[in-house]
Amino acid sequence: MRRIINSTYVTLDGVITNPQHWPVLEDPRDEGAAIQQELIEKCDAVLLGRDTYLAFASVWQGQSGDPYTDRINALRKYVVSTTLREATWDNSVIIDSDVAAAITRFKDEPGRDIVTYGFGRLAGTLMEHGLLDEIRLWIHPFFLGNAPDAGLLVHHTSAALLQLAGSRTLDNGTVIHSYAVEHRP
Repeated sequence: MRRIINSTYVTLDGVITNPQHWPVLEDPRDEGAAIQQELIEKCDAVLLGRDTYLAFASVWQGQSGDPYTDRINALRKYVVSTTLREATWDNSVIIDSDVAAAITRFKDEPGRDIVTYGFGRLAGTLMEHGLLDEIRLWIHPFFLGNAPDAGLLVHHTSAALLQLAGSRTLDNGTVIHSYAVEHRP
């Protein structure tokens, strides 16, 4: 069975929205990029909510020339949305109904792991239905302050126990904690 791995950037004060506008932390060895590349190479699909899909497509669609961009463009992309009518990014499929059943079906298919980014409604649905296997929190060493509740990490989740599966500190102070998810009934 394929695993679904969530990779989410979060500040120390719990903000997850708009990481493209956060302070830039120097990463002299580009460790973060290498870790993200390693993750996406182990996957053969990306699972995205509508907002993340639109943000990612605006960055990578039609681009090429670096390993991450080439890989994410080549992968199958499952987009969960009841409002998006067309997915123009190559290899994208919209899931607009019976989300848990659809994700369960493709999770049960043969293949590599599936990566999902961000921790919004889609992550909440995955947690609620016991479909999320691992959470990788990239904890960035700063407070942004004044974030709306909808932009915080914990606002749509089911109860779950998390077992620390690994931890890594980057030279720029970002800490990546990987947790195996043990869902509660």
